[in-house]
Order: sequence, then structure tokens, then C-alpha cells
Amino acid sequence: MSTDRTPVDGPFRIHVEPLPTGATLDMTHYLSSVLLNLASAAEEDGEGLLSELVHIAECARQAAHQGQDSHAAHERDERVADLLAEVADEGRVPVYGQQVLRLAERLRTIAAPKAVPAPRQGGAAA
Repeated sequence: MSTDRTPVDGPFRIHVEPLPTGATLDMTHYLSSVLLNLASAAEEDGEGLLSELVHIAECARQAAHQGQDSHAAHERDERVADLLAEVADEGRVPVYGQQVLRLAERLRTIAAPKAVPAPRQGGAAA
């Protein structure tokens, strides 16, 4: 059963906490799965995975200098998308059934305007 803090309890748990100006979505469960998939990919072909990650880093560095519409940026984005497809279901986190409504309600509750105390009139003491 989910709690208010955990409106999504599967297949990947999503915890939601308020911030002063918004909310945090704790995706640790999903990210752990991604890291385990990366570890499996490394076990299967560590040199290939490392080579791909190094190439992505090189493209990212070149894109930082050449701009976001450069060949390097497009190649980086394509290679990242391919890797995400391989180890992270393209970066998509499924949320099913009533969990969608619980997540929406938790976010709506956090986002609801909060009452602000009125300023004291005439120098009244606290």
C-alpha cells in the first residue's frame, strides 16, 4: 500500500516531498535499476561500454564549445538516446492505474497555495 509520501509504489517507487518553492520527486528506485543495467552491460562488454561513455563525454565537451545545434551536440544526443534505450527503457518511468491519480493528488496538495499569516496591525505584540 502506498503512503502519502510514496504515491507510486511500483513498478518503480516514486517518493514525493514538498520544497518551499515546489516538490522533489525521489526516483532512487528507478535510478538504481538503471545503474544495475549499466553494471550488467559493463559485465557483458566493459570495453565497449566505456568506449561509448568516453565518446559521449567527448561529444558533450565539443558541443559545449560548438553550440547546441552542432554536429557534436546531435551526435551526443543520439548516442545518449541509444544508451538510454538499452539500459533505461528510454528514460521512461511507467506509472499505472490509481497510482497516476495518487501522484497527481500529492503534487496538487504540495502545489496548493498556503495561507500566509496577515501582518499584525498597529505594532501588536506577539
